[in-house]
Parts: sequence; C-alpha cells; structure tokens
Amino acid sequence: MERILIVEDNKTLAKLIAKKLQTALPFEVDVVFNMAEAKLFLQRYTYFVTLLDINLPDAPNGEIIDYVLSKGQHVIVLSGNIDKNFRKKILQKNIIDYVNKSGIEDINYIIQSIQRLQNNKTHKILVVDDSVVVRKMMSTLLENLFFTVYTVAHGEEALGMLKTHPDISLMITDYNMPVMNGLELVKETRKIFSKNDLCIIAISVHDDEEMNALFLKQGANDFIKKPFSKEEFSCRINNSIEALENLHALTNYANRDYLTGLYNRRYFYEHMSEYMAEAKESAEHFTVAVVDIDYFKKINDSYGHDTGDKVIVNLADILRSNLKHNDIIARFGGEEFCLVFKNKNMSQTIPVVERLRAEVQNTNIKIDAHTTITISISIGLASHNSEDGLEESINQADMMLYKAKQEGRNRVVYE
Repeated sequence: MERILIVEDNKTLAKLIAKKLQTALPFEVDVVFNMAEAKLFLQRYTYFVTLLDINLPDAPNGEIIDYVLSKGQHVIVLSGNIDKNFRKKILQKNIIDYVNKSGIEDINYIIQSIQRLQNNKTHKILVVDDSVVVRKMMSTLLENLFFTVYTVAHGEEALGMLKTHPDISLMITDYNMPVMNGLELVKETRKIFSKNDLCIIAISVHDDEEMNALFLKQGANDFIKKPFSKEEFSCRINNSIEALENLHALTNYANRDYLTGLYNRRYFYEHMSEYMAEAKESAEHFTVAVVDIDYFKKINDSYGHDTGDKVIVNLADILRSNLKHNDIIARFGGEEFCLVFKNKNMSQTIPVVERLRAEVQNTNIKIDAHTTITISISIGLASHNSEDGLEESINQADMMLYKAKQEGRNRVVYE
C-alpha cells in the first residue's frame, strides 16, 4: 500500500489531517513533528505525496521543502502564511501545491487534491510546442501532477502521436509553430477526436483578443494566455481532465449494465448497427450466442436475490475473460446474455463456447463462509447470414437456446 507523510509540528492538527486522510483514502499515513524525524522516515519509505509544514522547530525557514524535493518526493506545502510574495516564492519551487492551514475545508481540499493525483496516473497528455524550454517546463509541471507526458515540436508530429496513442486524454498546443500552427492542429484533430474523446487546451502569447474565440470555435476546450502561473495551469489542466472523466462516467452509465459492468441491451444494438454495416462491406462473418443460466429461479428462491446477483456477476466475469477485446458481450436482462463473436464462423465459435460452458460448470461460487454452489449455462448459437438482419440472427440463437433447455440444459446447441 502506498504511503503519505505528514510533517507538521502542531500535533493536534497533524493527527486530525492523518485521521481524515486514512478515512477517505487507501493510504498508510505517517506523521512526524520535525525535520529530523522526517529524515528518518524518508530513508525508509518512498511516499506517494508528502504534506509539509514550512515552519518546524528544527527547520523554521522552509528547509524541509528543499530537502524532501532533493529526495525525489512529491510535495504539497501546508502553511499559515498568506503573504502573497512569500507564497509566490514557494510556488516557484517544484511543488504540487501551496495550501493554507485555516480550517476543515482546507483538509477536504487536500483530500480532493490527492484523489485527483491518483486519477491523473491513468491519463496521458500531449504537449505541442516548438520551444524546447517551454516543452520541458510544461512536461515537468505535468509529471509532478502524476500525468504521463509526451512532447512534440509541431502539429504534424502531434497528429502522428495521437494516431500512435489514441488513448491520450488531453492535448496542450501552442499557436505559433512551424509546419502546422496550433489553430490548424485543433481543426485537424477535431476531425478525428470529438470533445468526448480528447480535451484540447490552447496556449499562446498572441495579443489578438479574437484568438481565444478562434481556438474555441475550432474545438478547443480552453485557452491559456502566456505567461501563466503554475496554479492557473494546474487548475485548468485538472478541471479539463475532471470534466472528461465526468463525461465518460455519464456515457459509461448509459451504456453499461449496473450490476455486471457489461454493455446493456441499448448499447448492444447501437454498436451492432455500426458493426453490421462494416461487416457487410467487408463480407465479414460473425456468430451470435444467447446464454442463459440454468435453474436461475431456483437459485433465487433457495439462496435469495443477493446470491442470484453474485451468480450473475460471476458468470459475467467468466464471459468477459474468455472473449477477445473486439467481441461484444451484453447483458440483455435477468440471467440472459448475448455474445457476438466477430470475424468467426460456426466451426471457430463452437470450441470457444464449449470451453465457456465447461468453465462455468467447474467454477465454485462462494456464498458465505460455509456454502459454495455450482451453476451451469445453456447456449444457443447462430451464424449471421448477410441477407438477414441482426434480429433474425438473435431469434435463431434464441431458438437454439430453447432447444438446449428442452434437451436437458448445460449444453451448446446450434444448426
């Protein structure tokens, strides 16, 4: 488990912060009250982040900051000093943030900041600027916020990088660049990536007041004018990433089954409509399978609906782990699932679903400390005929499923 270090000579405040962090976050929290104790802990552990008071009994002038930074640690400064010049001086150091110690809301802000840093580890950012110095400066700021960072010198390189790494979450681009300027880059990027897929922040020293609007009209999410402060830069980046995450969460909520995390019926038909058009054009075959849990009502009646939910989730995990990433699995409702094996004919699909059926049959599902149960599934298969619609293929697989039930269950049936 990752750790957080608190260095604060106010013992009451230090213990309060530690208690709040341990309650809200999955971290071990170490608390020390002076620089000497901090050095001992830093010799022993590497920390996710350190929270440092800058007026300690044995380091009254902020010496702790430079020492901890020299150890390659990430630093959030805690201070009661609200002097603007002092704050500006401290922020020039390679710290994450400067937080005032004025009340419980500041502790909540610290918790939210650490949660944001955790989430940032999953995001990639592309920096596009023709200045080596600026690229290095922004890269350092972003890496200190736990982002994975790529840098390129102009628009054409940026488009190539986006093609190589389509999972990049945010692109920061300058305006004045050789080969392709920032405005052209935003326009070309939006032909490939929507605002649902990629955030774009434009940065420029350009004095034209219309430049901001031009970037936003071409599809940028935000605009920052140089020179900018570290705090403004960090806040705008974090806000853009958080907005993208919220958008993805809403989309995911609309497309996913709440219990299993698999796609729901609505998304299944939406996705398959697009896929079938592509499959028809390329003459690609696919196979449809309808899967149903045997005697599911009996499981609910005997063990309760919580156990029924556990059985459904267990089956979903097995289905997910046995299909390729480009295949599709959806929960149609209750104990019924629909699977599409892309670019596979019947003879290629049968061994896969037989393996699925056998794995389900041989899996023990733990109900409580003393009880485990096993289940079985029935599967109906149908090859998609290019002359048929999707509904016809699903109905054919459903007929095969009915036949499997009639023949005794726990089997795969196909024509």
